[in-house]
Amino acid sequence: MSEKDKQHTGEVYFPGDPEILEEQIQYQEKLYDYNQTRPSEQEKRTNLLKEMFAEIGENCYIEPPFHANFGGHHCHFGKNVYANYNLTAVDDTHIYVGDNTMIAPNVILASAAHPLDPEERRKGYQYNQPVHIGKNCWLGAGVIVVPGVSIGDDTVIGAGSVVTKDIPSGVVAVGNPCRVIKEIKREETNG
Repeated sequence: MSEKDKQHTGEVYFPGDPEILEEQIQYQEKLYDYNQTRPSEQEKRTNLLKEMFAEIGENCYIEPPFHANFGGHHCHFGKNVYANYNLTAVDDTHIYVGDNTMIAPNVILASAAHPLDPEERRKGYQYNQPVHIGKNCWLGAGVIVVPGVSIGDDTVIGAGSVVTKDIPSGVVAVGNPCRVIKEIKREETNG
């Protein structure tokens, strides 16, 4: 199995493989173009996102600058997703964001990790696990979501939280490590 084939399996692989790097540079070129757009070039931004992302729903908006290891190529965003400044998608494998989700400034969605073995890290090896963010979520400023984590629908993650384990649907979760502090009751959702 090639290094590129291992990239989406969760197995340890070498991301510096020439085949992977060549592909990565192509995707980062489009990301560079996106980040150089003028505020008046909304249509150009939308068209670039359609070229860059694996999937992008209607009415999606990502405020530049946007950072992504593979230029968003492994990102799957639903419709009406809004991401504020400095979204970092470590998209070495797939990152899924559901419809109507809001992402505050300086959020990191990381799908790549490194082995605990220092020798493997020294050689530059890594492994990847997908990230899943549900529909109608709100990730506060500075949230970090680590590889392999899923966040359920209708959930709010408080600013500065580090999400290291799955979070269920319909809750408010905060902290480092992030933990559920309350369920969201229907009567609380009406402002």
